[in-house]
Amino acid sequence: MNKVTEVLLKPLQKSIYLKPFTMYYTQNGKEKTWDLLTVHDSVAIILYNVTRNVLIFVKQFRPAVYLGGIPEKERTNTIDTTKYPPETGITLELCAGIVDKNMTLEEIAAEEVLEECGYKVEANSMKKVASYRSGVGTSGSIQTSYYCEVTDDMKVTQGGGVEDEIIEVVEMTVQEVEKYMNQDHVLSPPSFLFNISWFLQNKVYKYKL
Repeated sequence: MNKVTEVLLKPLQKSIYLKPFTMYYTQNGKEKTWDLLTVHDSVAIILYNVTRNVLIFVKQFRPAVYLGGIPEKERTNTIDTTKYPPETGITLELCAGIVDKNMTLEEIAAEEVLEECGYKVEANSMKKVASYRSGVGTSGSIQTSYYCEVTDDMKVTQGGGVEDEIIEVVEMTVQEVEKYMNQDHVLSPPSFLFNISWFLQNKVYKYKL
């Protein structure tokens, strides 16, 4: 996963995933502008294996995170990957995916669990946690999160994503997750922090899993 080479920055070309805009508006009599993006909404799943009492996550290389760790003055056309190792762009996340199909959110969530983590689950096993806005400064898209319990018997593939996705499936005990969450620097998105906090509060501390 971390064998990332030949990193090159270029101006944005036509994209099927995001569209940039500038909004012009007047607020309290003052003319203002704001640069923003429209992106797909998404789903995320807190996946808990009750057979072995582990949470199941994914690791991915995130170019935006990688770029964010490079000083702006050194974001030249070609990035020196020896000076800035790709590991700095690998994040720990919930199983998740964009909403880009004519399916219910629960069906999309179940499909993502199969593709990314290898567990065959039914859409009705998805228990909604919350819907919230992500990227409020740039996109304001909606992410809906779910809680889903699985067993070892439901594992049908190794997961890892489809097509050109490169995803590592990671299992962590509750104790390992608590330790990870208490780090000074957590290489995960805010939605991960929110949903794992929900899990700890509502499933672990409340029912003592």
